[in-house]
Amino acid sequence: MDNLKKRNLTFFTIGLIFMFSGVEYAVILPTIWRYLQILEAPPYFLGLGLSAFSLSGLLTGPLFGYWSDHSKTTKGIILFSNVFEIVGNFMYFIGYSKWLLLGSRLVAGIGAGAGSSIFGFLTRSTRPEERARIFAAIMACRQAGLLVGPAFNLFLRLCDFRLGPFVVNKYTSPGIFMCLLWVLLQFVVLALYWDVPPLSATEGSTAMAEIKQDECGVEEDEEEEAPLMGPDQDQAAHTYSTVNADLLENSSEMQPVRRVSNPFKNFSASREFLREEVVVLLTAQFITLFNQTALETMVTPMTQRYFGFGELGNSLMYGLCGVEVILGFFFVRWLSRTVSDRAMLAVGLVICSAACVWCLAFLCEPRGGYEWELSAFIIGVFLQLLGLPFVAVSQVSLFSKVTAEKTQGFSQGVRRSVGGVATILGPLWAGGLTNNLYIMLGMMLALLLMISVMTALSYERLTEPRRVECALSSDSGG
Repeated sequence: MDNLKKRNLTFFTIGLIFMFSGVEYAVILPTIWRYLQILEAPPYFLGLGLSAFSLSGLLTGPLFGYWSDHSKTTKGIILFSNVFEIVGNFMYFIGYSKWLLLGSRLVAGIGAGAGSSIFGFLTRSTRPEERARIFAAIMACRQAGLLVGPAFNLFLRLCDFRLGPFVVNKYTSPGIFMCLLWVLLQFVVLALYWDVPPLSATEGSTAMAEIKQDECGVEEDEEEEAPLMGPDQDQAAHTYSTVNADLLENSSEMQPVRRVSNPFKNFSASREFLREEVVVLLTAQFITLFNQTALETMVTPMTQRYFGFGELGNSLMYGLCGVEVILGFFFVRWLSRTVSDRAMLAVGLVICSAACVWCLAFLCEPRGGYEWELSAFIIGVFLQLLGLPFVAVSQVSLFSKVTAEKTQGFSQGVRRSVGGVATILGPLWAGGLTNNLYIMLGMMLALLLMISVMTALSYERLTEPRRVECALSSDSGG
């Protein structure tokens, strides 16, 4: 099997992973509150249960990323992390007590931490010009899982039987269902996932790119102990050129080359993450997810209060929202062929800010009759969801380009941890202000304006560094 086919099958498997994560969220969220009530849990356990998954994910994300940067492999990491998903969902299925249920979400969240390794792998295995398209497709897969998840609930809610000592009903069935899905995914990963070498016939290997980065001095410590020129340099260069010819035939031969240098040699967290462009993108990550989760928390109480939506109405609304977001991601995927990442980020921030202004003007104190109020609500939600794919895809793609490729797994783990903090704080902020939308939406608009100003001031820096050109000039000058 050639590397192109392996690469496509690997990307297909990654899409399944993200889709299953969306399905898990969609099948567990509608029933977890009632499940906790049956287990005599106090109301605050709902927030703990929802936050536990994000908490363990944000803590383990950088660790999995660090692991993948050192090993330059992700298949084993995915198989290992999926074990936590399997065990966590089986614990959810057992559900003898509220503490076991809380622990189940903590354990399952550990498995979600492997997402940082996957994004690191995607960064190393794709060219910068195609990265936004691939990231958009992967993110759309998760949205597809959120969309089809409620359909699974239609038959899960009909379960009413015993499986040995365990009771299978509409509250426990999501756990065993997701447990089986993650077990199935283990076999898919074993059969269809390869750690394909991050190179193509026209671009050479990542190892050579890293050598050029070292020569250029980009994102490296200028004070190296080894001299720039040495007696073994020609021999090393010959070794690399010899190995590169064989890499296209057998990816396993990449291993000796990958071990030549330590990816964290001369790595400095402050130098990597406190740069202006990185701070802007991490701030965009936080604000995007903070606002998104805050809106998700606000929407259901608002539709119940103003429009009398029940379970059917809210399910229909979420389904239509899911369709819009998926179409938005694929539109961004198409648009990324001709529009730069930073331009899409700016467009997304403008749309999200306009949506917040609209909601402040027309939703905080609805007036004008049911039809106008509902129309204003639909327009506000439509604008919010329209801007989301622009911001989400562009900031992830840009982040992968402005941070060092050789430590990409760890960097993506840090980015996802920042997002995890946002998904914890967003619902907490909105949950206490559902009756005071001016304050809640006002804060969201203030955050959007802040990141818009930061983006405008740092616009020139929000682009991929010219590492290769610099390296070539360095070679010619030496």
